[in-house]
Amino acid sequence: MRILTLATLFPHAARPNFGIFVERQTATLAERDGMDVTVISPQAIPPWPLSRHARYRALTALPLQEDWRGLNVYRPRFLHLPGIGAHWQPLLMVRAIWPLVQRLHALQPFDLIDAEFFFPDGPAARILAQRLGIPYSVKARGADIHYWGHAPKTRDMVRQAGRDASGLLAVSAAMRQDMVDLGMPADRITVHYTGCDQQRFLPQDGAALRAELGISGSMLISVGALIARKRQDLVIQTLTELPGVTLVLAGAGEEERRYRELAAQLGVADRVILAGALPHADLPHWLAAADAMVLPSKSEGLANAWVESLACGTPIVISDAGGAAELLTDPAAGRITEAQPAALATAIRDVLAQNPDPSRVRATVANFTWQRNADELQRHFSAILGR
Repeated sequence: MRILTLATLFPHAARPNFGIFVERQTATLAERDGMDVTVISPQAIPPWPLSRHARYRALTALPLQEDWRGLNVYRPRFLHLPGIGAHWQPLLMVRAIWPLVQRLHALQPFDLIDAEFFFPDGPAARILAQRLGIPYSVKARGADIHYWGHAPKTRDMVRQAGRDASGLLAVSAAMRQDMVDLGMPADRITVHYTGCDQQRFLPQDGAALRAELGISGSMLISVGALIARKRQDLVIQTLTELPGVTLVLAGAGEEERRYRELAAQLGVADRVILAGALPHADLPHWLAAADAMVLPSKSEGLANAWVESLACGTPIVISDAGGAAELLTDPAAGRITEAQPAALATAIRDVLAQNPDPSRVRATVANFTWQRNADELQRHFSAILGR
């Protein structure tokens, strides 16, 4: 089975954590006998002189093709027009990568295109699949449906990509329903839960890390990009009601400055640690050291950070977003609460007072493995191809 995986959401040297769950899913599938996976991860780069900006300069330095952790990855560049509109991205992407796709397909024909995000990957995969005369599948993960699926200039492209696909994947049952509500065919949507490296994310002693950070009381951690949608500002506000509790923000993003200022204004700056975007390999140690992971996102599919925290034996306090209720089926694993400071503080106090057994917390996500994820993905592709 020859699969072309199209993934704008995929790690690289400049952002090794970016879309790492797509990498893990793809790598586990590619290890299987009878599976041949090629990854094309297009890089959006604006014209000169904007391309000289530090953000894009790192992308232009990426190799056009490389062996990335055992995967054959191509990173062609396509024109990005900042401020003009993301709705042009699928067409610009196809125009840039079509010669590469055509050449690779001529050497060894692909059986199926696997788009790993609904926008711009989904509409681009639709065009490419039509040109090649092969089926395609698209996976919905969160913002690709919640934002791009509703934005006026992109919603029709997202909807059409879903309607024309031979098969669709959703990271949670809640996401599946959101796709159906957009007009996508329910009978073609399969719920495909994420995996987790259960050998790496597991309970461990975090006393040394807490001592290094100077934390003597309870420790909260919030894992995710520092962006408005994740609403870490609400967690910072809870500290005014949680004396002696320290919050670690594990992530980077555009809201960092505002969060620093908010912590200072509230007088809790000495209890907020901005750890930056931690290497994924280091994350288990930080999660296991925390008493709870708190993430009151406005929208999610089913956050990998939720699963990874629970695998480390650390309960979570989250908002009712995406597949939250599908994951939190045991009170020991945490709380789903309103996304406002007082409710979050109450839920955090409950979890801290409960002090659940880490092994019980971990047991709630025992089935979230990359092997199970790959089994289901292979069955999905096989069903599309009638094998």
